[in-house]
Amino acid sequence: MLLPVAGLVVLAGCGLTLLAVSTARVGLVAELVGVGAALLPVGPVVAAFLWLDRWEPEPARWLWLAFGWGACGATLTALLINNTAEAVGDLLLGKGNGDKISAVVSAPLFEEAAKGVFVLGIYLFLRAEFDGLVDGIVYAGFVAAGFAFMENIYYFGRAFAEYGFGDSTTPGVLAAFILRGVVSPFTHPLFTVMIGIGVGVAARSTARAVRILAPLGGYLAAVLLHALWNGSATLGSASTFLSMYFLVMVPLFVVVALFVNWHRKREQRIVAAALPAMVESNWIVASEVDLLASLTGRRKWRKKVRARSGREAARAVGEYQAAVSELAFLWHAMAVGTSGQGGPAREALLIQVLREARAAAVAAAQRA
Repeated sequence: MLLPVAGLVVLAGCGLTLLAVSTARVGLVAELVGVGAALLPVGPVVAAFLWLDRWEPEPARWLWLAFGWGACGATLTALLINNTAEAVGDLLLGKGNGDKISAVVSAPLFEEAAKGVFVLGIYLFLRAEFDGLVDGIVYAGFVAAGFAFMENIYYFGRAFAEYGFGDSTTPGVLAAFILRGVVSPFTHPLFTVMIGIGVGVAARSTARAVRILAPLGGYLAAVLLHALWNGSATLGSASTFLSMYFLVMVPLFVVVALFVNWHRKREQRIVAAALPAMVESNWIVASEVDLLASLTGRRKWRKKVRARSGREAARAVGEYQAAVSELAFLWHAMAVGTSGQGGPAREALLIQVLREARAAAVAAAQRA
């Protein structure tokens, strides 16, 4: 618990630094407009990743830390490197050309590295919190959502400072919001999700080569997509940008969404297959199997408990449901050989957690 709290404190300092720099560039009123506009698209993006992470929700403290790293740590790192790249580009290619180097080369390479390092860190140092593809996608999505949020504050603020709200002839903050907040709020998450998928593949592989090459491949895919996106906006015409959007980004987003949906159904099958063994061991009761085997059943169970016994009891049931999923995923990892040497010890711990979670759920319902 101390690490996430300390990390959030440090990242808050980085965030305040970024906001101060941005305010100095565009002014206080423009900065406040930028903050207000940036809050609108980030909510649905975060909600989408929370919706995805329902079988075994990640700890909120780590998700907040992921968002904070993206908004503050990764953004500050990228700002320093991109500004340096822009200055070097101006010196080598002439004044005004450095921003092209920054957008097409520096930003894709270093922004994706700065975002991806958090996902890789969770995988390497907190394997207990990393079960596979969905976890990789969720952590990557939260990091990217934080990054896009902080970046949007500056872009929206600058648009307001230069053009105001805008009209039919001037591209003010409304035009910037439509482009970044309505048309393409998923671009940064889509780039970094490639890294999350790569790390997720590594987490579910027993081959050393795959564990090395999959994250690297995910990073390179993120860099390529980011470079193509920035290049179409910076070097190409309006038709080039629209072609990139409709012919590459939108189809890729649909493919990733379909892939994620397929994997969520796979997770459901893993949980459902583990439930009979849990019944035989008397860790759950047979009447709960159908409720635990689907997200719809789980949601209805929590809703019924909340109506009858209150939020505390519903929260306890939710923790019990998550414990069931976590044990099921561990059993699957042990069966395919990806749980590592600590698998049996973690199994014993999760069995204890499952028993305690069920006892807490029952106690909370009885107290209400």
